Amino acid sequence: MSTIVEAIDLRKTYMLGKIPVEALRGINLKVDSGDFISILGPSGSGKSTLLNLIGALDKPTSGTLRVGGVNVGRLNDNRLSEVRLKIGFVFQFFNLIPRLTAKANVELAMSISNMSVAERSRRAAGLLNVVGLKDRMHHKPAELSGGQQQRVAIARALANKPKFLLLDEPTGNVDSKTALEVMSLIHKLNKENGVSIIMVTHDQKLAREARRTVHMVDGEIESDMVN
Repeated sequence: MSTIVEAIDLRKTYMLGKIPVEALRGINLKVDSGDFISILGPSGSGKSTLLNLIGALDKPTSGTLRVGGVNVGRLNDNRLSEVRLKIGFVFQFFNLIPRLTAKANVELAMSISNMSVAERSRRAAGLLNVVGLKDRMHHKPAELSGGQQQRVAIARALANKPKFLLLDEPTGNVDSKTALEVMSLIHKLNKENGVSIIMVTHDQKLAREARRTVHMVDGEIESDMVN
């Protein structure tokens, strides 16, 4: 089993004017392929900072962070962009393009790849089938429910065959019934399709859906437990 994320004494300090603020204080974390982990914590715990670092959206102040075996702390902006292409992002707000159909939204994510137009079309249709939207792929976002829009967002995140999915409060913008449906899909992707998942949340109930919960407080990992 390969390691997809490894943090060793990871630290991140921001300057608030002239005052240094330690957002992360020596994080040690390992995530293997096939894992489904939740990173749980209140606002200000450092989970969003850790999310940004794992997603190669920012670089650590010190320590080591390997994503897909690559030490992101040593990369320039161009190389960070390459790492980001291997990560599937799913956000609380779906960020779909309103004028495009579900299928076109997924295809657009592949426009940066070397796939042919026909291959993109086939892959987009296949992914929408996987997330249960075979009959809705030609509908625009406004014609889809919140849960269906999140399913499109998940299909889009899988478009470029990422090493893992990074979920940021994935059910935060849908009702409780729809949240259960979204989580059921995420479990299916993890168990049946072998998709590795890192989910960031402040919701304890949602965190328990993962196989393992990493609880953060004040920039540190307070506990790392199997659910």
